[in-house]
Order: sequence, then structure tokens, then C-alpha cells
Amino acid sequence: MTKNDIVVIGASAGGVDALRVVVAGLPSDLPASVFVVLHIGPGIGGESYLPDILNRAGSLPAARAIEGQRIRQGAIYVAPADCHLILNSGSIHLSHGPKENYTRPAINPLFRSAAASYKGRVTGVILSGMLDDGVAGLAEIKRRGGFAVVQDPTTALFPSMPSNAIARVEVDQVIPLSQIAAVINELARTERTTMEREESMERTLSGLTCPECRGPIWEERQGNILEYRCRVGHVYSALSMEINHAETVERTLWSAIVALEEAAEMLQSLPPEFVYNSHEKALKRREQADKLKAMLADVPS
Repeated sequence: MTKNDIVVIGASAGGVDALRVVVAGLPSDLPASVFVVLHIGPGIGGESYLPDILNRAGSLPAARAIEGQRIRQGAIYVAPADCHLILNSGSIHLSHGPKENYTRPAINPLFRSAAASYKGRVTGVILSGMLDDGVAGLAEIKRRGGFAVVQDPTTALFPSMPSNAIARVEVDQVIPLSQIAAVINELARTERTTMEREESMERTLSGLTCPECRGPIWEERQGNILEYRCRVGHVYSALSMEINHAETVERTLWSAIVALEEAAEMLQSLPPEFVYNSHEKALKRREQADKLKAMLADVPS
């Protein structure tokens, strides 16, 4: 028998408003520690104002997590900018390790580390967001005996993340946003029986390359979860893998357009007596560049 005194919450787009609602409903004497990752996406720098927002929203003190910090109950720890929030037994570790689903901080590292260190004591919560970061981590919480809570997608500003969690994980409760705080509080005060579940991991070399570092990438399957992991540790869900590879293709094609247009300018600048058919070759390069531009301008079906 155990109580769920470790609460991990993941959110993305629309997550700030959702977190306000959850935190507002948590009592000041909550016998649990709360950890939050707000997936803000790549390229967004600076420290988050989320701790200040959460302090104004509810009665539990919220602060940015600090490396080596000892965990205490009745507090909210927020992942700082550009660091994964990792839970060890009794303390916090901040990591600048490889991005997951093209972001840092990401939700999955928090969820996985909580499950590994605290097993059935963990309550995992997925709130509003796009794509599916956090789904694999929530599955690991369930596998280790923890409790999985997902915001009802109909109450989420961005329902993709909750919907993907429901599709891939045997969640315990799918509930409106307004009821999540009460469930967290009840789980923290009530003993329940937990059980770990064995699931084998299948790992094969995929033949694909990492969208970020271009290294070889392995396909990993465990239960209903499919992920791609490269040799240095970048991790992608199938959904984020498709999106990031599409972005890589687009960047490559734009680079090809630049190269073709530069080649055309170079050919036109050369004296014709030194380069055979330089004018015709330049026209051909511009024609190729224009075809690529037209292809990129088409809206994908």
C-alpha cells in the first residue's frame, strides 16, 4: 500500500491557463511534492515566469527547480529554461542533455525519472498541449504502478496531447480540468495497492537518421509506445519524428534553391568564351530553382 506523494505534470500549448486552474485547487497542506514541465518548444530563450504565475494562482509555493535541491512536500518545482528536470531519490537533478521531441525541458524525462525513482507513488498528469510529448513517460508511470490522469480533451485549449495520451496509455482517469486538483489531493492522502507490469523492449536499427544530429537512429517499441532514439540520446515519438523530418526536408530544399540560384549567377558572370553554353546552363539552374520553389509553395494535402 502506498500514497501518491509525487505529482508530475506536463503541459504544452494552452498549458499556462490549465496549470493555473490545477494549482488554484491544491490545498496549502497537500502531502505531496509537485513537479511541472511546461513544454515551450525550441528556440524560446530566457527564464520562465511560470513560478511567479503559479504563486499568484494558488497557496502552494512555486519556484524554479535547483540542481541538487532536496525535495519537500507542499511545494511546486518548475523546470527551468533549457534544462530537463530529473528526479532522483529525494533530490532534483537538472540536465542539459539531448533534447526529446526537439525540446528541452521535455515532459518525458521528468515522467520517466519519477517512475524509476518512486514507482507506484507517482501521479502523472497530462494537460493541454500539441503533439504527444509526455505520452511515453506517462506509459512508464503506469508500467511502474503509478496513477495516470489526463485532462478531458474537450476541456483543453489544445486537445492533441491529452488525446494522444488517451489513445496510447491505459489511463486511470480522464477528467475535466476543474476536477484534477481534487484527484491529486485525494491520491496523496489515500493508500492504494500498486503493481508493476513487465513489458519487453524491442530495439532495432531503423535505417533513418536523427533530424537534429544526422546520426543513426534506433526504433524502440514497448507496449503501445513507439519512439526513435539516436546514438547521442535525441529522442522522438513517431509523431515528432515525422514533423521534424519534414522540417529537415524543407531546410534542405531551400538550401538547394540557394545553391542553384548562386550557380546561375556565377554562370552568367563568366565570360562566354571560357564556359561553353554558360547562358543556357544558367537558365537551366534558374528553371530548377523555380520548380523547387513552386513545389515548396504547394500546400501539402
